[in-house]
Amino acid sequence: MTLALFDLDNTLLSSDSDYEWGQFLVNKGLVERDQYATANQYFYDQYKQGVLDIHEFAAFSFKPLSERSMAELAELHREFMASIIQPLITDTARHLVEKHRSQGHTLMVITATNSFITRPIVEAFGIPHLLATEPKIVDGRYTREIDGIPCFQAGKVTRLQHWLETSAETLSSSYFYSDSRNDLPLLEMVDNPVAVDPDDMLKATALANGWPVISLR
Repeated sequence: MTLALFDLDNTLLSSDSDYEWGQFLVNKGLVERDQYATANQYFYDQYKQGVLDIHEFAAFSFKPLSERSMAELAELHREFMASIIQPLITDTARHLVEKHRSQGHTLMVITATNSFITRPIVEAFGIPHLLATEPKIVDGRYTREIDGIPCFQAGKVTRLQHWLETSAETLSSSYFYSDSRNDLPLLEMVDNPVAVDPDDMLKATALANGWPVISLR
């Protein structure tokens, strides 16, 4: 079956769920407002520039997870989904997913954002497979460390290759949709790379290589 891969943030969503989660915590008064908002913006800018230290960011972004129970986090996420995420899912994005589903393609989101934030979002799209950065869990609580290989930049390629080794899927005729220069390693691997509302570097690369450039906004 054909594998249809989707980045999540600024691709299927019209914003970045990791950044929006940080702002959600700020606005609810669950973290120190000024310091956390400044750091959240700093890391987001680093990501957009392609120079993010994913482990440094994880230590920052996982800290609020580590300080709360799974039940409390689940309740916060339900509110986050309803108030923040649902308005960021465009009809155009849903139609793209459904186009691939109707063709019998295997659907997967592959994202650098952690699985706590992204899994319910991916489920809302009805996409069965998710590769995301995994926070380490110890004694039933999140820690500030990444479990295994972060699903970021070349790590997306590694994580996907590991997944392919345990599935019947291949990259033959595969698609990957992304907005970001951070995803160039995987875009260059698939048969059908597609730039979605791309950053400047990805747009230039897509145009130079004759890749489609589309908008889901």
